[in-house]
Amino acid sequence: MALLTPLLAFLYHLPQVYKWLLKPYYVASFFMAVAFVAVRKTPGVCDHLETQREDGNSCDFDWREVEILMFLSAIVMMKNRRAITVEQHVGNIILFSKVANVILFFRLDVRLGLLYLTLCIVFLMTCKPPLYMGPEYIKYFSDKTIDDELNRDGRVTWIVEFFANWSPECQSFASVYADLSLKYNCAGLKFGKVDIGRYGEVSKKYRVSASPLSKQLPSLVLFQGGKELMRRPQVDKKGRAVSWSFTEENIIREFNLNELYQKSKKLSKNKGEKPGQSQFPPVPEEEEPEQQGAQGEEPESKKDK
Repeated sequence: MALLTPLLAFLYHLPQVYKWLLKPYYVASFFMAVAFVAVRKTPGVCDHLETQREDGNSCDFDWREVEILMFLSAIVMMKNRRAITVEQHVGNIILFSKVANVILFFRLDVRLGLLYLTLCIVFLMTCKPPLYMGPEYIKYFSDKTIDDELNRDGRVTWIVEFFANWSPECQSFASVYADLSLKYNCAGLKFGKVDIGRYGEVSKKYRVSASPLSKQLPSLVLFQGGKELMRRPQVDKKGRAVSWSFTEENIIREFNLNELYQKSKKLSKNKGEKPGQSQFPPVPEEEEPEQQGAQGEEPESKKDK
């Protein structure tokens, strides 16, 4: 029952996710997640395993193994309460299943535990979750193009995601952000991304920490005329992000995207009109050193049909 909610969410979105679910990373993760169950239940293999059951049946779980699996189900249920995408639901199930497998294999046989742990480490070092490759209207910035683009036209409002490819939260959020760009991109409202794991100077200038301990990734920042108007998540005095859920509903509400879209899409028809006063209060700025170096070429927006 603890896995009922993520299971129903998975079944509901199955037509949209079956392609990435069948990729080698997820196939291998699935087999690793069910490894202990397979070993314990496979005839000819389970007969040679030790057991603490009173009836001596080595092909069934003993009471301690059932206890560990029940505890795993409770942890997955609690973690998935904050999951916003099917990828996060599946990722949580796979992650904690591997943790439970390590404990169960070590309890069964130290040699099996060491073997499984080694496989997990090798898998972690050699395999990465597939990146989102679906349709989107997003411009990818570098350290040399972001300033020029944000200041190019004061009438254009930009929503920029600061992300890092190694961050699981950023990987899970990619599909949500892409959907928002498809729904709200227009002449006066554009979406951008910059990898601060790759461009450290951008991280410093826009005060977005790439440290895993800061919990600031991903960060969404709203710009108009090159000036920051708001950001989520907010950051406290200690430099840690205030907890905030990156659901599509939260982003639409907090950034007032529906009203912003209605105003911004008229830009192409009113090019001579001066930009009105923003509905968001400006964020206090800090003095930044003058940037050096020539501006690079602007990367093209990704647009998949």
